[in-house]
Amino acid sequence: MSAPPRPDALSEQQRRWVDDACSQLSATRLTELVVGMVDIPSPTGEEGPLAAWLAEQLDAAGLAGRVQPLDDRQANAHGRLAGDGTGESLLLYAPIDTFTVGDPAEDVPWIGPELRADMQPRAQVHGDHVLGLGASNPKGHGAAVVAAAEAIAAAGIPLRGDLLVGLGAGGMPTNGRDARGLTRRNTGQGVGCSYLLEQGVWADHAVIAKPGWAVAWEEVGLCWFEVRVRGAFSYVGSRHRMPYRNAVAHAATVITALEEWFPRYAAAHTDGLVAPQGIVASVEGGWPRLASATSALARITVDLRTSPRSTPAEVRREFGAAIAAIVAEHPELDVDWEMTLAIPGTHTPPDAAVVTAAVAAWEDLEGREHAPIVANSGATDANILRNRGLPTARIGMDRIGPDAPIPLDFPAGMNVVDIREALRLARHLVHTAVSLCTRERTPS
Repeated sequence: MSAPPRPDALSEQQRRWVDDACSQLSATRLTELVVGMVDIPSPTGEEGPLAAWLAEQLDAAGLAGRVQPLDDRQANAHGRLAGDGTGESLLLYAPIDTFTVGDPAEDVPWIGPELRADMQPRAQVHGDHVLGLGASNPKGHGAAVVAAAEAIAAAGIPLRGDLLVGLGAGGMPTNGRDARGLTRRNTGQGVGCSYLLEQGVWADHAVIAKPGWAVAWEEVGLCWFEVRVRGAFSYVGSRHRMPYRNAVAHAATVITALEEWFPRYAAAHTDGLVAPQGIVASVEGGWPRLASATSALARITVDLRTSPRSTPAEVRREFGAAIAAIVAEHPELDVDWEMTLAIPGTHTPPDAAVVTAAVAAWEDLEGREHAPIVANSGATDANILRNRGLPTARIGMDRIGPDAPIPLDFPAGMNVVDIREALRLARHLVHTAVSLCTRERTPS
C-alpha cells in the first residue's frame, strides 16, 4: 500500500503552476538584479536609492512596487501581487543593507589593510558568479526574492492569497554610523522590517531569504553589553612613584576571562538548531596621541547570542554572574557593566504551515528528506517577523564552492554569489509561495 499524500504536497495543478513560474526564471535576470543591486551602495542608514530602484523593478513586473521612507536617507521597498481574497497571504522578505560600508574611510583598517574588490560596491561578473559588496548576503538573496515574485506574476497564476515582497532597510546588527552626517541611532537591528510591518505590510506567513540551504524555524537573538574597566590616570614617568592601575591592562584580564567563558556559555545553550556564541567586539581606552599616559577607563563591547529558550533578562543575569566570577578571581579589578541591546531569539513551531511548505519545497528540489542545519549562531530579521507575530521560515543559498573567483572566507561568503545557487533559491521560493497562496484559507 502506498503512503498517503502529505498534507503539504502540491496538487497536479499546483505543480503545473510551479513549473510555469519556474520557466520564467533565468540566470540572466538574476545576474541583472544582483549587478543592479550591488552597483547601488546601501550601507545601513543609506538604503534609499536602492529601495527606489527595487520599487521600480517590482512595479514594472506588476507587483505595485512602492518606496517606504524611514527618513531622508533610509527606506524600504515593497510590492504586492493581489489574490482573490479566499486564501492566506505570504510575505517574501530580504534585507538590503550591507554589513560593511564599502568606503575605506569607514572600513579600513578594521576590515583589513585595504578594500578587496569584493568589499567594494561595484559588481564584477565572473561566469556563474557575481562579486561585489553584499553580492550574496543580502543582495543575492534579495534578488532571488524579486525574481521569484516576478516569475509568479509573469506566469499569471491565480492566487487566492496575496503575495507580498518586502525589501527592508536596517537589517544588519549595527547601531547608527557616526559618519556622513548620519544622526539617527536606530538605523539597524531590524528597524526597516519593524517599520514595514507597523505600516501595514502584513501577511499570514513569512519567508526570509538569508544564507543557509536548509529550512530554519528558529534562530538566536542577541544581547549587547558594555563593560567598563576603571583604573587611574597617570604618567609613565611616575609609574614607580605612585599607585599604578592601568585600565587597559586590566581590560586585557577581563577580555581573556570572557573569551574563556564564551565556549562554556555556548555549550550550555546549544540545542535545537542553535549554538549561541559570544565575542568581545571592540576595546576603547586612552588617547592614541598621548602614549605617555594611562587611561582611567577602558570600555569593552560584547555581543552575546541567545537561545530562543532564554529571555534577555535571564541572559543578563548569566552575564552578570560571569563578570562577578571574574572580579572574584581578580580582586584588583574595578568593573561595572550594562546591557545596551536586547533582541530575543525566536521560534516558529516546525509544524506551522509556512515551515512544512518550505520543507516540502526543499525536499521536492533535492529529492531527499530535509536535513536542517544545526548549531546556528546568526541572527536575522526573522526575529523581528516572529516577535511581531508572523510564523516565519528561513531559507537561503549555500556557500560558494571552489570554482568561485576568490577563495571562501567570511567576507567572500557575503560578497560573492553563485547565480546557480540564487536560481535554486528562487525556485524554492516559487514552490513555497504557490503552495501557500493558491490553497483555500483554512477556517479559523
